[in-house]
Amino acid sequence: MDNLPPNLLIVNAAQVVTPAKEWNLKVIKNGAVAVRDGKIVDIGRTGDVIYRVEPGAETLIIDAAGKIVMPGFVDPHTHLVYAGSRAEEFTLRLQGVPYMEIASRGGGINSTVKATRKASLDDLVDSAKARLARMFAWGTTTAEVKSGYALNHAGELKMLMTIQQLALEQPVELVPTYMGAHEFPPEYQEKRGEYVDLLVKTLIPEIGKKWLAEFCDVFTEKGVFSVDDSRRILEAAKEAGLMLKIHADEIVHLGGAELAAEVGAVSADHLVHVSPEGMDAMKRAGVVPVILPGASFFLNSDFAPARAMIERGLPVALGTDLNPGTCTIESMPIIIGLACLKLKLTPEEAIIASTLNAAKAIRRDSIIGSLEVGKQADMLIMKISDYREIPYRFGVNPVDMVIKKGKLVRQ
Repeated sequence: MDNLPPNLLIVNAAQVVTPAKEWNLKVIKNGAVAVRDGKIVDIGRTGDVIYRVEPGAETLIIDAAGKIVMPGFVDPHTHLVYAGSRAEEFTLRLQGVPYMEIASRGGGINSTVKATRKASLDDLVDSAKARLARMFAWGTTTAEVKSGYALNHAGELKMLMTIQQLALEQPVELVPTYMGAHEFPPEYQEKRGEYVDLLVKTLIPEIGKKWLAEFCDVFTEKGVFSVDDSRRILEAAKEAGLMLKIHADEIVHLGGAELAAEVGAVSADHLVHVSPEGMDAMKRAGVVPVILPGASFFLNSDFAPARAMIERGLPVALGTDLNPGTCTIESMPIIIGLACLKLKLTPEEAIIASTLNAAKAIRRDSIIGSLEVGKQADMLIMKISDYREIPYRFGVNPVDMVIKKGKLVRQ
């Protein structure tokens, strides 16, 4: 390497932890990381890195003795932007009131749709920014964010513009997803075919022309969008230049995983009731399965068969599914704990699933998700000396410092 001094030098870490190949986690004891111009320029044992790298007068040197250094968490599935609260619905569910009855009373997603349509752009930015600040404090440095709580064109544009503004005003890097096919709007419940036509012929092409989103997602589920409708929506999105995601096989097995493989989706998410055939199809097509144990935990429902997916060689990723109705969890360390306790992932697998594999689910794995020379320096310094303490100390925030693009942003 050249002789220019680094901007940042982290030394003496008890462990530098990073995903390596497949499901291998590389652990460097007494490790160090050197960063210049937002990218990692050296990594290894402290003595070796100090021998190769000469700090300058402006170099920030952080002594991480007794702590671990690892990649920032990547959250590949969130519904971060919304208005209103569904705390009353939460209480009703605890009393055994079924979702359909809650929805008939004006609750469920339609409650959020009503509140989100009424909210101003500034209101949505302010509420989402507060959530992002808490996510960042728990170590999330990149997050995918979906629209889908307005379900009319003006409101969906407002949500996507909220994501754009948030990307400029706070440090978490955001990946926007258009999800006008989250549910059928109240005004289209009796004319669903017309809404699918509107999405395919008008709304999705306009989103693509305005470059407001990178991905398009659809809720393929019994009672919502059928496999045939979802196929039309996703093919239209592909034609508009958007990459594809799909909410698949969450409540019943409908063939969403198979559809994800058929259309070349980047990821299929939820997958609680995925079939063995669906898993095999995703493997052949290179679809990343995104598992959301927080939603299963929050709803007291079944958990996705993550172990079976890993055994098939699928690059399982983890996300929060942060949303107002079925999972309000904002913490990736808590999701890692749930993955170990409920999905039976090892700590190594859960960390890889929440960093490198999660980056694969948003097509960012060549840039973030692991600590490698040339990659963006998104890093966490944890106030623990062993990475296995992340799930072990369930519910405790282990984050000491957050570094985004080589800059110490939170301490």
